[in-house]
Amino acid sequence: MTDNVALSRSGPIATVTLNRPDRRNSLSDEMLAELAAAFAGLRDDAGTRVVIVTGAPPIFSAGADAPFKKGMSEAERRQMFLARKSQFRRLFERANTLLEGLEQATIAMINGHAVGGGWGLTLACDFRFAAAEAELWIPEVDLGVPLGVASTTRFVRLVGPARAKEIIMGCGRYSTAEAQAWGLVHQVVPGADLGVAVMAYAERLAAKPFRALAEAKARINAIARTGIPEVNAMTEGFLDRG
Repeated sequence: MTDNVALSRSGPIATVTLNRPDRRNSLSDEMLAELAAAFAGLRDDAGTRVVIVTGAPPIFSAGADAPFKKGMSEAERRQMFLARKSQFRRLFERANTLLEGLEQATIAMINGHAVGGGWGLTLACDFRFAAAEAELWIPEVDLGVPLGVASTTRFVRLVGPARAKEIIMGCGRYSTAEAQAWGLVHQVVPGADLGVAVMAYAERLAAKPFRALAEAKARINAIARTGIPEVNAMTEGFLDRG
Protein backbone atom coordinates (compact mmCIF):
# COMPACT_ATOMS: atom_id res chain seq x y z
CA MET A 1 0.00 0.00 0.00
CA THR A 2 2.66 2.52 1.09
CA ASP A 3 6.22 2.50 2.37
CA ASN A 4 5.14 2.59 6.02
CA VAL A 5 1.94 0.55 5.96
CA ALA A 6 1.29 -2.70 4.07
CA LEU A 7 -2.22 -3.92 3.24
CA SER A 8 -2.89 -7.52 2.21
CA ARG A 9 -6.07 -9.52 1.77
CA SER A 10 -7.22 -13.11 2.08
CA GLY A 11 -10.82 -13.19 0.91
CA PRO A 12 -12.90 -11.08 3.33
CA ILE A 13 -9.97 -10.68 5.77
CA ALA A 14 -7.65 -7.67 5.44
CA THR A 15 -4.31 -7.39 7.24
CA VAL A 16 -2.78 -3.98 7.96
CA THR A 17 0.93 -4.22 8.80
CA LEU A 18 3.06 -1.54 10.45
CA ASN A 19 5.98 -1.75 8.04
CA ARG A 20 9.02 0.06 9.42
CA PRO A 21 11.06 -2.85 10.78
CA ASP A 22 14.29 -0.84 10.51
CA ARG A 23 12.76 1.62 13.02
CA ARG A 24 11.06 -1.10 15.09
CA ASN A 25 7.73 -0.11 13.54
CA SER A 26 7.80 3.16 15.48
CA LEU A 27 4.84 5.43 14.78
CA SER A 28 6.04 8.33 12.65
CA ASP A 29 3.72 11.11 11.50
CA GLU A 30 3.77 9.60 8.01
CA MET A 31 2.88 6.13 9.26
CA LEU A 32 0.00 7.44 11.37
CA ALA A 33 -1.41 9.36 8.39
CA GLU A 34 -1.13 6.23 6.24
CA LEU A 35 -2.78 4.10 8.93
CA ALA A 36 -5.68 6.56 9.08
CA ALA A 37 -6.04 6.38 5.28
CA ALA A 38 -5.96 2.57 5.37
CA PHE A 39 -8.65 2.37 8.05
CA ALA A 40 -10.82 4.94 6.26
CA GLY A 41 -10.58 2.91 3.06
CA LEU A 42 -11.45 -0.34 4.82
CA ARG A 43 -14.42 1.28 6.55
CA ASP A 44 -16.09 1.79 3.17
CA ASP A 45 -15.05 -1.56 1.66
CA ALA A 46 -18.08 -3.86 1.52
CA GLY A 47 -15.85 -6.85 0.75
CA THR A 48 -13.93 -6.68 4.05
CA ARG A 49 -15.46 -8.38 7.09
CA VAL A 50 -12.45 -8.68 9.45
CA VAL A 51 -9.36 -6.49 9.85
CA ILE A 52 -6.09 -7.72 11.41
CA VAL A 53 -3.49 -5.21 12.61
CA THR A 54 0.09 -6.37 13.15
CA GLY A 55 3.72 -5.31 12.88
CA ALA A 56 6.49 -6.37 10.53
CA PRO A 57 8.74 -8.74 12.51
CA PRO A 58 10.38 -8.83 14.95
CA ILE A 59 8.13 -6.55 17.05
CA PHE A 60 4.67 -5.02 16.94
CA SER A 61 5.67 -1.39 17.55
CA ALA A 62 8.14 0.61 19.63
CA GLY A 63 5.61 3.43 19.98
CA ALA A 64 6.12 7.08 19.05
CA ASP A 65 8.97 7.72 16.65
CA ALA A 66 11.54 10.18 17.93
CA PRO A 67 14.79 10.71 16.01
CA PHE A 68 17.09 10.11 18.98
CA LYS A 69 20.79 10.31 18.27
CA LYS A 70 23.53 8.27 19.85
CA GLY A 71 25.02 9.99 22.88
CA MET A 72 21.96 12.12 23.68
CA SER A 73 21.42 12.79 27.36
CA GLU A 74 18.19 11.79 29.07
CA ALA A 75 17.18 15.47 29.22
CA GLU A 76 17.80 15.91 25.49
CA ARG A 77 15.79 12.79 24.67
CA ARG A 78 12.91 13.99 26.84
CA GLN A 79 12.95 17.43 25.19
CA MET A 80 12.80 15.90 21.72
CA PHE A 81 9.92 13.66 22.75
CA LEU A 82 8.02 16.62 24.16
CA ALA A 83 8.62 18.70 21.04
CA ARG A 84 6.57 16.37 18.84
CA LYS A 85 3.96 15.39 21.43
CA SER A 86 1.07 17.54 20.12
CA GLN A 87 1.43 16.57 16.47
CA PHE A 88 1.84 12.90 17.35
CA ARG A 89 -1.24 12.84 19.57
CA ARG A 90 -3.41 14.49 16.92
CA LEU A 91 -2.42 11.96 14.26
CA PHE A 92 -2.42 9.03 16.69
CA GLU A 93 -5.92 9.74 17.97
CA ARG A 94 -7.28 10.10 14.43
CA ALA A 95 -5.89 6.70 13.41
CA ASN A 96 -7.10 5.08 16.64
CA THR A 97 -10.58 6.57 16.34
CA LEU A 98 -10.94 5.29 12.79
CA LEU A 99 -9.72 1.83 13.85
CA GLU A 100 -12.03 1.63 16.86
CA GLY A 101 -14.96 2.86 14.76
CA LEU A 102 -14.69 0.24 12.01
CA GLU A 103 -17.86 -1.78 11.49
CA GLN A 104 -15.74 -4.86 10.86
CA ALA A 105 -14.38 -6.99 13.68
CA THR A 106 -10.73 -6.11 14.35
CA ILE A 107 -7.90 -8.22 15.76
CA ALA A 108 -4.54 -6.98 17.00
CA MET A 109 -1.89 -9.61 16.26
CA ILE A 110 0.82 -8.63 18.78
CA ASN A 111 3.75 -10.49 17.27
CA GLY A 112 6.41 -8.84 19.45
CA HIS A 113 6.98 -6.05 21.96
CA ALA A 114 4.30 -3.32 22.00
CA VAL A 115 5.49 -0.12 23.65
CA GLY A 116 3.69 3.13 24.47
CA GLY A 117 1.51 4.11 21.53
CA GLY A 118 2.11 0.66 20.05
CA TRP A 119 0.34 -0.93 23.01
CA GLY A 120 -2.26 1.82 22.91
CA LEU A 121 -3.04 1.02 19.27
CA THR A 122 -3.91 -2.57 20.15
CA LEU A 123 -6.56 -1.35 22.62
CA ALA A 124 -8.55 0.13 19.74
CA CYS A 125 -9.05 -3.40 18.37
CA ASP A 126 -11.88 -5.70 19.38
CA PHE A 127 -9.62 -8.69 20.05
CA ARG A 128 -5.95 -9.00 20.95
CA PHE A 129 -3.86 -12.11 20.30
CA ALA A 130 -0.25 -12.00 21.49
CA ALA A 131 2.97 -13.94 21.18
CA ALA A 132 4.01 -15.51 24.46
CA GLU A 133 7.48 -14.01 24.08
CA ALA A 134 6.28 -10.40 23.70
CA GLU A 135 6.38 -7.74 26.42
CA LEU A 136 4.17 -4.67 26.85
CA TRP A 137 4.91 -1.39 28.59
CA ILE A 138 4.01 2.31 28.73
CA PRO A 139 7.15 4.49 29.24
CA GLU A 140 5.57 7.91 28.71
CA VAL A 141 5.67 9.13 32.33
CA ASP A 142 9.36 8.23 32.55
CA LEU A 143 9.86 10.35 29.41
CA GLY A 144 8.18 13.30 31.09
CA VAL A 145 4.75 13.19 29.39
CA PRO A 146 1.42 11.64 30.35
CA LEU A 147 -0.16 9.02 28.11
CA GLY A 148 -2.73 10.48 25.71
CA VAL A 149 -6.33 10.82 26.84
CA ALA A 150 -7.79 8.27 24.42
CA SER A 151 -5.35 5.48 25.33
CA THR A 152 -5.70 6.31 29.02
CA THR A 153 -9.48 6.08 28.67
CA ARG A 154 -9.22 2.67 27.01
CA PHE A 155 -6.97 1.35 29.78
CA VAL A 156 -9.38 2.58 32.46
CA ARG A 157 -12.34 1.14 30.57
CA LEU A 158 -10.67 -2.26 30.19
CA VAL A 159 -8.95 -2.77 33.56
CA GLY A 160 -10.30 -0.09 35.91
CA PRO A 161 -8.54 2.92 37.42
CA ALA A 162 -6.36 1.06 39.94
CA ARG A 163 -4.71 -1.24 37.40
CA ALA A 164 -4.54 1.57 34.84
CA LYS A 165 -2.57 3.66 37.34
CA GLU A 166 -0.16 0.79 37.92
CA ILE A 167 0.44 0.34 34.18
CA ILE A 168 0.62 4.01 33.17
CA MET A 169 2.23 5.61 36.21
CA GLY A 170 4.48 2.72 37.18
CA CYS A 171 5.91 2.24 33.66
CA GLY A 172 6.56 -1.45 34.34
CA ARG A 173 7.19 -4.10 31.70
CA TYR A 174 4.59 -6.87 31.54
CA SER A 175 4.40 -10.26 29.93
CA THR A 176 1.52 -11.04 27.64
CA ALA A 177 0.41 -13.67 30.17
CA GLU A 178 0.01 -10.91 32.77
CA ALA A 179 -1.88 -8.79 30.27
CA GLN A 180 -4.16 -11.72 29.52
CA ALA A 181 -4.91 -12.17 33.22
CA TRP A 182 -6.02 -8.53 33.34
CA GLY A 183 -8.23 -8.80 30.24
CA LEU A 184 -5.95 -6.75 27.98
CA VAL A 185 -5.11 -9.76 25.80
CA HIS A 186 -7.59 -12.44 24.76
CA GLN A 187 -5.23 -15.24 23.76
CA VAL A 188 -1.50 -15.88 24.22
CA VAL A 189 0.20 -18.42 21.97
CA PRO A 190 3.82 -19.19 21.03
CA GLY A 191 5.05 -16.71 18.46
CA ALA A 192 5.54 -19.42 15.83
CA ASP A 193 1.83 -20.32 16.07
CA LEU A 194 0.42 -16.79 16.33
CA GLY A 195 -0.37 -16.21 12.66
CA VAL A 196 -2.27 -19.49 12.35
CA ALA A 197 -4.27 -18.81 15.53
CA VAL A 198 -5.21 -15.30 14.45
CA MET A 199 -6.24 -16.34 10.95
CA ALA A 200 -8.37 -19.18 12.31
CA TYR A 201 -10.21 -16.75 14.59
CA ALA A 202 -10.56 -14.20 11.80
CA GLU A 203 -12.12 -16.83 9.54
CA ARG A 204 -14.50 -17.80 12.32
CA LEU A 205 -15.62 -14.17 12.67
CA ALA A 206 -15.84 -13.65 8.92
CA ALA A 207 -18.25 -16.59 8.63
CA LYS A 208 -20.80 -14.97 10.96
CA PRO A 209 -23.74 -12.85 9.70
CA PHE A 210 -22.10 -9.47 9.27
CA ARG A 211 -24.92 -7.16 10.30
CA ALA A 212 -25.55 -9.01 13.56
CA LEU A 213 -21.83 -8.96 14.36
CA ALA A 214 -21.49 -5.25 13.53
CA GLU A 215 -24.56 -4.30 15.57
CA ALA A 216 -23.31 -6.30 18.55
CA LYS A 217 -19.95 -4.52 18.34
CA ALA A 218 -21.55 -1.08 18.07
CA ARG A 219 -23.82 -1.72 21.05
CA ILE A 220 -21.03 -3.06 23.26
CA ASN A 221 -18.77 -0.12 22.40
CA ALA A 222 -21.54 2.42 23.02
CA ILE A 223 -22.43 0.90 26.38
CA ALA A 224 -18.75 0.78 27.38
CA ARG A 225 -18.37 4.48 26.55
CA THR A 226 -21.58 5.80 28.10
CA GLY A 227 -23.11 3.08 30.23
CA ILE A 228 -26.44 3.79 28.51
CA PRO A 229 -27.57 1.41 25.75
CA GLU A 230 -29.09 4.12 23.53
CA VAL A 231 -27.67 2.54 20.42
CA ASN A 232 -30.49 1.64 18.07
CA ALA A 233 -29.92 4.66 15.85
CA MET A 234 -26.19 3.92 15.71
CA THR A 235 -26.70 0.56 14.03
CA GLU A 236 -28.63 1.83 11.01
CA GLY A 237 -26.93 2.07 7.66
CA PHE A 238 -24.25 -0.61 7.95
CA LEU A 239 -22.85 -1.68 4.60
CA ASP A 240 -24.41 -4.89 3.29
CA ARG A 241 -21.64 -7.50 3.44
CA GLY A 242 -23.96 -10.51 3.37
